[in-house]
Amino acid sequence: MNQKEFNEVIGRQTDRCKSMLITKGSEYAPKAVKNAAVDRLAHFKKAAVVMNSTPKAALMGMLSKHLISVSDMCTDERQYAKEQWDEKITDSINYFLILRAIVEEELSEEN
Repeated sequence: MNQKEFNEVIGRQTDRCKSMLITKGSEYAPKAVKNAAVDRLAHFKKAAVVMNSTPKAALMGMLSKHLISVSDMCTDERQYAKEQWDEKITDSINYFLILRAIVEEELSEEN
């Protein structure tokens, strides 16, 4: 794969990630779409309470399911549809992006 093709793959993936985060944001935090004051990370904070842990740990629990699925797809001899790869890879990347937001929020609260 040459540099141009690689850049196109990355561009399409980042577009998918952004689109999915916006779509899921309206699903999981519907009021956040119209009200900027609504906490976009609320589901992870609620999960942390249920799990008696932290938002980061709750997120990692959710992410681990996706990482195991991607690992299985990578080591399985089966051929998977592009759409399935898109879904699993996008979900995994987005969990890391949400983790970034959680970390940023925690760091800003410390200062």
